Amino acid sequence: MKIAYAGPRPYITQHGISFKDGKEDKYVYLIIALQILNAIDKDYEDTKSYSYDTKTKRLSDEQMHDILIKYQPDLEKLAQEAYNSYSIKLDEEVDEIKARTDISQVERDVWVNNLNIMRDYKLQRAINKIYYMNAIEDIAAVIKREHIKEIDTPFYEKYWHVLQTIEGKLMSVKSSIYTDLKVEPNDDGPLIAKLFIHGH
Repeated sequence: MKIAYAGPRPYITQHGISFKDGKEDKYVYLIIALQILNAIDKDYEDTKSYSYDTKTKRLSDEQMHDILIKYQPDLEKLAQEAYNSYSIKLDEEVDEIKARTDISQVERDVWVNNLNIMRDYKLQRAINKIYYMNAIEDIAAVIKREHIKEIDTPFYEKYWHVLQTIEGKLMSVKSSIYTDLKVEPNDDGPLIAKLFIHGH
């Protein structure tokens, strides 16, 4: 299963294909998540915190894949299983459209054709989401293992989204950990998003 950018969520009907604003491909968040994972998994001496450097080198698709496999060697198998399951779901979606009686045969044919055109696109988005959620799991594991107290990033939408996902993962498991996500001013420039991790 390869990592590759697909694009925003498509809206597919018998009238055409459009794309939903604000429903970005998880690929754009995966890049940031893996940069954070790479940076926080180190030997800490004193400060159990991490500040994201916007000058961090961008990872290639192959490098991102290698990082994920390093943390979860069986991830390829899990991704393939999820891919197969989602592929079946897409087949069922096509069958449902073919069985509809409230629209004409021409509309059904156009709709099915549009779904088939976007099939690989939707499958790639699903794969990217699987890899992103696994990266978040890996980050949460490192945070707990290293007792990291704080992660800072620039206050931009993509960074905020990643911090919210990390926060959600940390809070979803039964533990003494609780979090606090804040926006604070930065003397050197733009606002900073800060995820504080307490209770460990």
